[in-house]
Amino acid sequence: MSSTGINDSGMDEIRVIFETECNDGLDVIEAGLLALEGGDDNLDTVNDIFRGAHSIKGGAATFGYTNIAEFTHVMETLLDKVRAEELAVSPPLVKIFLESVDCLRAMVETMGGGSYDEEKTEKVKVELESWLDKVPNSESPVAAIEPGSDTESAMKAPESRCWKINFVPKNSFLLNGNQPQYIFRALAELGKVSLKPNYSNLPPFKEYKPEEMYISWEIELEANVDKAQILEEFDWVESECLVEVNEEKRPQIENYDRRAEDSRSADSSSGRRKQSRRGAKKDSGSIRVDIDKIDSLLNLVGEMVINQSMLNNQFNNSSNSEEAFASSNVELEQSLSLLERTTRELQEAVMKIRMLPVSTTFNRYPRLVYDLSSKLDKHVELKITGENTELDKTVLEKIGDPLLHLIRNSLDHGIESPEQRIAAGKDETGTIHLSASHEGGSVMIRVSDDGAGLNTKKILKKAIEKGLVSKDDTPSEQQIHDLVFHAGFSTAEVVTDVSGRGVGMDVVRNNIEEIGGRVDVHSEAGKGSTFQITLPLTLAILDGQLIQVGGEVYVIPLLSIVETVQVNMDRINVISGSGIIYRLRGEAIPVVDMRKLYNITGADALDSYEGKQLVIVESERRSIGLVVDGLLDQHQVVIKSLETNFIKVPGILGATILGDGTVSLIIDVTTLSAPISNDKTNRLEH
Repeated sequence: MSSTGINDSGMDEIRVIFETECNDGLDVIEAGLLALEGGDDNLDTVNDIFRGAHSIKGGAATFGYTNIAEFTHVMETLLDKVRAEELAVSPPLVKIFLESVDCLRAMVETMGGGSYDEEKTEKVKVELESWLDKVPNSESPVAAIEPGSDTESAMKAPESRCWKINFVPKNSFLLNGNQPQYIFRALAELGKVSLKPNYSNLPPFKEYKPEEMYISWEIELEANVDKAQILEEFDWVESECLVEVNEEKRPQIENYDRRAEDSRSADSSSGRRKQSRRGAKKDSGSIRVDIDKIDSLLNLVGEMVINQSMLNNQFNNSSNSEEAFASSNVELEQSLSLLERTTRELQEAVMKIRMLPVSTTFNRYPRLVYDLSSKLDKHVELKITGENTELDKTVLEKIGDPLLHLIRNSLDHGIESPEQRIAAGKDETGTIHLSASHEGGSVMIRVSDDGAGLNTKKILKKAIEKGLVSKDDTPSEQQIHDLVFHAGFSTAEVVTDVSGRGVGMDVVRNNIEEIGGRVDVHSEAGKGSTFQITLPLTLAILDGQLIQVGGEVYVIPLLSIVETVQVNMDRINVISGSGIIYRLRGEAIPVVDMRKLYNITGADALDSYEGKQLVIVESERRSIGLVVDGLLDQHQVVIKSLETNFIKVPGILGATILGDGTVSLIIDVTTLSAPISNDKTNRLEH
């Protein structure tokens, strides 16, 4: 096993699982450190951080990632001093711990191939060790001592305790990527290890399966440790083995030489840390699923199997005679009703499997606020609520960057400096509130701050300079606020590495609208701003309105529909250069004829719009009226990608199969503004 771990053994699936576990542990460590920096002096927080580091170290040692194990060991040693209250928590100490987390993340990210900054990592490791020197009578990290050296002997406690460990792996131990020698290696770091294998459970040769484990061990450990410390080394395999630990003196049976194995590993892996691994299996992503969700899914599948058997039986019985067919109608209707209910529940269960709490995305932002507020010399507190709100995994992946931009924008432009806040009668510490909640059939995510709010005069002046707004226009306050989403728009006087280039807010809107959502901004001068993101629960299934256009049936996402009205010809105007406008409650709404848009035969003349339906939808922050022949039912539809089986069609989000077996196209509302000319008003609202 090389110092870079299990990659060369082809165990990519195990690597992905271990990488996920490491990232989870690093999230716990980072959250705990930020809590300590914020004044949390709870010992449980320190213990959580310590356990996170210990788990990463144990797993890294088990899988052969010695670089991660050695680095984490130094970090763990220093954390142990904090836990024992031999070292006080301070901002500089938290800072070096956070830098250590960054180094570990880089090492974890390159486990599957690639390189990390070894020079920076070594520098942080030396700084961690320098903190240990500040602790009275502090021991140097074990990882820095050559095993078996005189220094190691001198550093050991004069009186070692003798432990007898009964280690019985389950038959499936090897199937999950575990190797007993990694456990022995971890124990050897604690002290002197002796092994006695037990082969009594070996099956007859014909029944022997090489992938299963049949051997157990009696391990004798001579070390100045307690029982809890020994059991911690089995944390990563506790579900795959039985472990019994008792204190008892026994003679040495067989020495396990860790140094020899380490030497062989070092020889075989020299100079390979910076090489990219070729031919690595691409990670397609994974989801952790609660066992309750799996049980529910299996139960529903079982019900469908039973229901299918009932329907087959009724069909066979009904085919015998007309009388039997008539008598089975009631039973058939009941079975179909049961099948419909089970299918609906199965759909909901499968959707829940893809649902993850938004905390998986939210948890990355406390560190961002900590780093950026320090850089900007501002005092900012991030408040998170609704982190347990669940959202589709694909949607979560899409909102990461938009939220990043919004929080950076609030930090840089929204929250004032401490001096400005005090002068305005505010607390010197600003607040950014990140929240999520279910509202109707959607998820609302809000990024709010109590800063200065949007400067409408400054925004309007910049928009006029860029030609986005005419000097003669009198836009509403909301229309002015929407200008911040225009590509390349920025009111920053100075361009920095944080903001000022006009790149970011347009990305926010585009990314959100690509997944069928929308973003709104509400701001009040001197009191702050709120960016509200409305998102669909999932991208796989949506609530849709079926519409009739000629002889075709289309689907419009319900989330995009504002209202539907019957066309009144008295409200229609034809404006040169702007197409057809429909006047509704004082608002001029551009009209799109769906027959003309999709080149459907028999496009209507203007005078034939009378009595037709006008579906008002929101497209890129503007209302648009779609002329359709009629409204049909509303249905939940399953989205099928056209690109997978055909090509990408402009204006079409995807396709679905209706109950009668016909294929219906789903309209991409966000592209419907393309046929409409860009007059000044449209440009403003865009």
